[in-house]
Amino acid sequence: MGLEKLNSLYREVILDHSDHPHHKHALPDATHKITLKNPTCGDVINLDIQLSDDDKISDIGFTGEGCTISQSSASMMTDAVMGKSKDQALHMAKTFSDMVMGKQHPQADLDELQDAAILSNIMTFPARIKCATLAWWALQRALLKDDSTEDEEKGAI
Repeated sequence: MGLEKLNSLYREVILDHSDHPHHKHALPDATHKITLKNPTCGDVINLDIQLSDDDKISDIGFTGEGCTISQSSASMMTDAVMGKSKDQALHMAKTFSDMVMGKQHPQADLDELQDAAILSNIMTFPARIKCATLAWWALQRALLKDDSTEDEEKGAI
């Protein structure tokens, strides 16, 4: 497949996730909640995670507004981490963050990211890295909080 055809396919996948986001809904009974904002471009994500008793992501949803990249990345992230353990999801978030910064990871780690792996070339657009990583940072921060259910954290990245 030629490079231009591959880039076109990547754009189509990104636009499809943006136009038809997966898991874009609030979870009223979420065990972990967080709101993050990207003040440089106005992206906002409200991430809700339901962890089961055995620390697996049994449900996940997001709301908020943002650019095509941030909304697509959030949709891709929710697909990739659904059903994963807390530790697996944290590892995936680290892999994603490293990937968009140009750090190398084994192909098996990148394969776990599913559609989100196509955002690897975002590093060529430094202004868009925060857009792509917003949902993944929210995932990390929500899962690492000891008790996320008391107050919804509002923070800027």
